[in-house]
Amino acid sequence: MGKSLWVSHRTSEAVFRRRSFLAVLPLALLLPTVRVSAQFIGSPLDCHKTCVCASNIISCSKMNLTNVPTALPKYTAVLDLSFNFITRLRAEWTPVKLSRLHSLLLSHNGLKFLSSEAFVYVTKIRYLDLSSNCLRQLDEYIFEPLEHLEVLLLYNNCISQIDRSAFSGLVSLQRLYLSHNQISRFPLELVKERSRLESLRLLDVSSNRIKALTLHELQALPAWIKNGLYFHNNSLPCSCELYDMVAHWNLKELSSVTDFKLSHTCVLPGPQKNKMAILDLDKVYLNCSEVRIMDEEAYLEQFLVLDCDTRQRDMKKSWVLPGDVPLSAAYKTAVMRPDGSLQIGPLKTEDSGVYSCYATSDSFNETVYVTVVVYNSTMRGGLENLKTAYTTLVACLVSVVMVLIYLYLTPCRCPCCPGQGLEKNDPGDSLHSSTVSISHDETRQERMEDGGFPYRHVAFLEHKEQLEQNGRLNPIGEEDEEWQGDSTERRRSDAESVSSDTPMVV
Repeated sequence: MGKSLWVSHRTSEAVFRRRSFLAVLPLALLLPTVRVSAQFIGSPLDCHKTCVCASNIISCSKMNLTNVPTALPKYTAVLDLSFNFITRLRAEWTPVKLSRLHSLLLSHNGLKFLSSEAFVYVTKIRYLDLSSNCLRQLDEYIFEPLEHLEVLLLYNNCISQIDRSAFSGLVSLQRLYLSHNQISRFPLELVKERSRLESLRLLDVSSNRIKALTLHELQALPAWIKNGLYFHNNSLPCSCELYDMVAHWNLKELSSVTDFKLSHTCVLPGPQKNKMAILDLDKVYLNCSEVRIMDEEAYLEQFLVLDCDTRQRDMKKSWVLPGDVPLSAAYKTAVMRPDGSLQIGPLKTEDSGVYSCYATSDSFNETVYVTVVVYNSTMRGGLENLKTAYTTLVACLVSVVMVLIYLYLTPCRCPCCPGQGLEKNDPGDSLHSSTVSISHDETRQERMEDGGFPYRHVAFLEHKEQLEQNGRLNPIGEEDEEWQGDSTERRRSDAESVSSDTPMVV
């Protein structure tokens, strides 16, 4: 009985322990969840220990923070969280709307994740620094709420993928820094005519992995965009087309080239992948043609438009005509267009000279010179003169060919030529075959008597001898019958023709 009491006591104790464990188990399972959610919630802002608060500026730099402090005041204008360990920027990093925040600094944090709703409550930001982090991609519409953003720093990350709509909605963006990443495609849509960000004036994609550029489209961009388009230190293949573009930008003194001349390099073909300066391609490797800024050329009566392509946008422009004559409304042949370009025409020779465009702004002045050369002929006249020249050349060639044919391809009719007898039925002996007739018998006789070159009797046939009474030419059959007659009649006919009133050359 004592043994049974001991067993029942052990059993009741085990049941009690099991029930106690089951009662405590839900609380133990909940503790990790609470800890995980708590690690993404920052501690309240402490302006004495973790941050420095100076009026509307809050600086929490280099405080080893892993999350953004909570309870930020609504009047915060500048928030500096750089040089910390904030690796994820979630949507709930600020539960309240910070309508006065215009500068947010998150550089050097090892940031790897950006929520698509991270900027919903800070739409008035104008300066955003996300540089020197570990971002790998930019998703679609991630910056769309930031319609007032002017400067975006994304350099020195690991970005290799950029969605084409990542920067959509940034209507106020002026400067975008994407250098020192792993970008392999040039974001042409940011600067192209119909899709570009209208306010963007600086795009830095230097020191990336870009291997190709659409050179003809970049050349067509206005100077104020090209002046802030930095693409040096990329793996571009060497070519004369690349040299031509860079050399043109250098002649126009665009900052994107002049500030980094030595950094504009290209890769030479070959397994070693050696690099050389693009501006040296005309001297060393490819022997590209030297680039010069050509003058504007035109003809009389044409119209010409001169661009004032300045390095800055929206500048006030004015033109000065050749001879330092300011443009005024009195000139009917020179009119400034709404975009600042100058239209001149119909052109005259007096319109040749140097046209000067003076562009001014609050912080920058620039002068653009355009030299115009007007030829003293019309375009139509030039084409007609060219046609006449070709016609004359063709006529000369035809004349030369005809002379050669006459000299070398005409059959020999001389008695000294082999095989050329004096048969009476030879068509060459017919008086009607040529207007000039030579008596071969008399020629031989005179040669035998004198031993010298014989005189040649030439008789010009009169028109009346070639025509019958009805005005027709003698038929060929009658001509043959005449030559088939006896030699006496032939000599008499020759003598009569010589003694006639027709001129005779002796």
